Amino acid sequence: MSQLIVHAGDFTFQARFEEQLAPKTCAAFRKAMPFNSEFVHVRWSGEGVWMPLGDLDFGVGYENHTSYPAPGQMILYPGGISETEILLAYGGVHFASKMGQLAGNHFITLTSGLENLYTLGRTVLYKGAQKVRIEEA
Repeated sequence: MSQLIVHAGDFTFQARFEEQLAPKTCAAFRKAMPFNSEFVHVRWSGEGVWMPLGDLDFGVGYENHTSYPAPGQMILYPGGISETEILLAYGGVHFASKMGQLAGNHFITLTSGLENLYTLGRTVLYKGAQKVRIEEA
């Protein structure tokens, strides 16, 4: 099982790939690592932060997809009716865009530092975009 480190704003989280549940998504994302972006607060989905990725194509379809990620779960929306994006839930999420409900591949789960997850989300909401880096431990 691959161990990851997620640096987001002032916080660091341990995480793991969900390789058994989303092997293609994990393999495609691993090729893009270390992955650098910014978290901004979601507009339609509730308590989550996301990385808008435009037309970036990871070359994957749906696997282990959900519209309701739990806090600490990261999902990859591979594109289609909305742009490619990665979302991290920090509270209640019903994944959607202005076009309606979406589903993304649950491919990373945070495993430590969860006590800081809500604070990260509120920091992004009230203070704006926060840098994020995902790398293998």
